[in-house]
Amino acid sequence: MPTVQFRGRDIDCEEGAVLRDVLLAAGLSPHNGRAQQLNCRGHATCGTCAVEVEGGVSEMGRRERRRLSLPPHSLDSGLRLSCQTRVEGDVRVTKHEGFWGQHVDGERVVSEEHDDAANRV
Repeated sequence: MPTVQFRGRDIDCEEGAVLRDVLLAAGLSPHNGRAQQLNCRGHATCGTCAVEVEGGVSEMGRRERRRLSLPPHSLDSGLRLSCQTRVEGDVRVTKHEGFWGQHVDGERVVSEEHDDAANRV
């Protein structure tokens, strides 16, 4: 059973589960700020659920590739749409700042909306 690491939590899920669904079921959001209410609900049309993913996930499909090729994203950003990404093994997920969770000015800036445990020394 794969484990998803996100905002200081480990979440077990079924292999093949959609990453966005896994996060939402655990009470976590792949969206920043107002995008939590203003999003396409998993249809790969808005791009607000973009996250950085390290580990075992599905290949990028046509819909995801098309959305990530449009501003503010780019295909070379290393981001994935959580609504189109299936978990195939253990993964570590990072959400960046910005309405769409894109890298800001080419830098990888992690969202300040993270678990308090991440701030503990």
